[in-house]
Amino acid sequence: MRIREAKLFDLPTLTDIYNDAVINTTATFDLEPKTTEERRGWFDAHTGIHPLIVAEIEGSVAGYASLSGYREKEAYESTAELSIYVHKDYRGQGVGKALMESILEIARELPIHTVISVITAGNTVSDQLHKEFGFSYCGRVREAGKKFGKYLDIDTYQLFL
Repeated sequence: MRIREAKLFDLPTLTDIYNDAVINTTATFDLEPKTTEERRGWFDAHTGIHPLIVAEIEGSVAGYASLSGYREKEAYESTAELSIYVHKDYRGQGVGKALMESILEIARELPIHTVISVITAGNTVSDQLHKEFGFSYCGRVREAGKKFGKYLDIDTYQLFL
């Protein structure tokens, strides 16, 4: 497995990975798939202190991780929100763990003080991954979103760098 910076030519694959999560999981609260064009702004926003990396297995993108701005106000500048998405064919193969390790290594070299993850409650794989990397559970917001006809809770995790 090779971890590298995402390139523009990866965008269609990153969009496909994300759209699978939109359609089939509660990992994101987006309800409709996105086009590559719609995801271009998201991609372009990942520069500087907001990196976007991919995991490649035998030349195929197996997943990605990103650090995004947590909130728009200036005081949040040193806080980043972590996202990790793994292609359905590569889940359970250590891709998420490799991406987590790499993105946190990168974050430690940036002017980032803390990393926040917002996870849909009940995602035990993601919960376990965050605990393994030293994230602290901060709390739950109940019924924060509605997807697949059901209200869903979100859990927040935090890691100080």
